[in-house]
Amino acid sequence: MELLKRFGRITAGLTLGLGLMVGSNTAAAADVVKLGFTGPLSGGAALYGKNTLTGIEMAVNEINKEGGLDIKGKKYKVEVVALDDKYSPSEAAVNAKRLVQEHKTPVIFVPHSGGIFALQAFNEQENFLISAYTSIPTVTSRGNKLTVRIPPSFLGYMAPFTKVAMERFGKRVAIANATHDYAKAWTKAFVPAWTAAGGEVVADNPMDYNKDTDYYSGVSKVLAAKPDVLFIGGASEPSALVVKQARELGFKGGFIVMDQAKLDEMAAVAGGLQVLEGAVGTLPLVYDENERAKDFVKRFRDIYGRDPSSEMSLNYFAAHLFMEAMKHAGTASDAHAIRANLAKALETLPEPRNPHGYSEIDENGGLGADTPVAQVLNGQIKAVRTSEIMGR
Repeated sequence: MELLKRFGRITAGLTLGLGLMVGSNTAAAADVVKLGFTGPLSGGAALYGKNTLTGIEMAVNEINKEGGLDIKGKKYKVEVVALDDKYSPSEAAVNAKRLVQEHKTPVIFVPHSGGIFALQAFNEQENFLISAYTSIPTVTSRGNKLTVRIPPSFLGYMAPFTKVAMERFGKRVAIANATHDYAKAWTKAFVPAWTAAGGEVVADNPMDYNKDTDYYSGVSKVLAAKPDVLFIGGASEPSALVVKQARELGFKGGFIVMDQAKLDEMAAVAGGLQVLEGAVGTLPLVYDENERAKDFVKRFRDIYGRDPSSEMSLNYFAAHLFMEAMKHAGTASDAHAIRANLAKALETLPEPRNPHGYSEIDENGGLGADTPVAQVLNGQIKAVRTSEIMGR
């Protein structure tokens, strides 16, 4: 009997001890806010995925160095839980379920439209925000209340790109961009903008930038129509090869370049910025003369020893914006409350954490700014704000 009593006391002590351990672990877990990420971390798009993740991690590291995220006077350590989806929408959906169920992530960062659309099938029901890194306007125009589009919609590029190219080179344009869905969406928006400005589409010959390596036939076909401007774009390397082929065939006109391709990356492949003379596209961050951008570039170089890309700076900004909204909302778990406080967060976010100078978020969750446009003039990339081009 005495043995049973002693065993009972030992068992009770073990149970109490285990209870304290679970309680302390639960308390520790409660002191951590986790941000989710699903994107390509392996395969052909791995570098792109890792770049977006780097921007998020830079923001999180800054907050943690300050002692953590302050919500209602309590400090929380912030962690990023990153899962590889190999650029697959179905994998992204599986990852999101895991992030929400296992890690309770209130926000999931997704850097590809296929993954974004996959998550939109259930994110409102599962109560998590999507930080959508894509300029496709439909991700926020479909009525999903918990999606925030980080880059400005590509629709905002149509008028300034058209005006710059048409005024310098003429009204005849040939379509010679890629064939993937994103390129098709751009073309669908660009053609009406060009024709509404008095322009004419003289040739339409998209090419498979992912498979083709020789663009002689495709470029020759569009140049036969004697265009003043070529509308091009896909990934940077094949876009550059299209430009190079056009120049080798004697084309002297300009280029309108989709935002997927980056002018500085294209120049490295094409043989210099002189080959891209007359091109108009999105501005590489390192060429932005805005003090916020210059400050971010310097800080990034000091930490990582290389130049940042826009996917790094924009996801850095997005991570800080969501964390700032959590402060205002007084919660890191209620996605609707966090979303409702994003506009306030945009107002109070310190300038160094908003390197692109974003100034507004619309009711659908689309962020916006006076977007800079890049032109290649006399062999150099020059920045000009959209408002200046359009006379606003």
